Amino acid sequence: MTRAEKARRIQTIFDALHPNPPIPLDHTDAFTLLVAVLMSAQTTDAQVNVVTPALFAAASSPQAMAQLSAKEILSKIRSCGLAPTKAKNIHALSGLLIERHAGEVPKNFEDLEALPGVGHKTASVVMAQAFGVAAFPVDTHIHRLATRWGLTGGRNVVQTEKDLKKVFPRKCWNTLHLQFIMFGRAQCPARGHSLEGCPICGWAASQRQIIKEKAEQKSRRERRAKPKGT
Repeated sequence: MTRAEKARRIQTIFDALHPNPPIPLDHTDAFTLLVAVLMSAQTTDAQVNVVTPALFAAASSPQAMAQLSAKEILSKIRSCGLAPTKAKNIHALSGLLIERHAGEVPKNFEDLEALPGVGHKTASVVMAQAFGVAAFPVDTHIHRLATRWGLTGGRNVVQTEKDLKKVFPRKCWNTLHLQFIMFGRAQCPARGHSLEGCPICGWAASQRQIIKEKAEQKSRRERRAKPKGT
């Protein structure tokens, strides 16, 4: 089965299981989405959604956020991973949005990726979900699934994004990004997962991949069972 054939079958399964996937990060506009996505690095979306109500109640615009100090922002997001760095970046990017873009989130990759703490994946999510521009944000979780299913031979998210864009229709990229996330959480987690019984892994994963993941799972179980100090 070619990658294109796999992609068509996977998209059919996605559409059946997750036809209208929601954006997992709570937000009200492009700015709050930008901040929420930035905060999601090394942190679950669920934890970001716990933290952002208090942050956005205090400052939901670049102008208001720039009035807070990085220390004040940190006090509201401390439970998120890498919180000190994120607080500094949120404060800095808010000032730059005012200085460079009249307080508006720019609608192009170049300007977004020039903001502190905003990489290609974060910019892609904002372009896709805030502005409706075709993009295919790929994080480590989507990379994991695409590798499991033989949709990419890439060793990193950059190559995986290129490979996925080749086999899926451009008009569907924004929805597919969310469907990958929903399917990964509901049907295809990273650990404790039966590849043979999965509605996609069962036929898309190679025997080599199945053997590799079983070996990794066995190794993790043995490490957990090993007495401490031995």
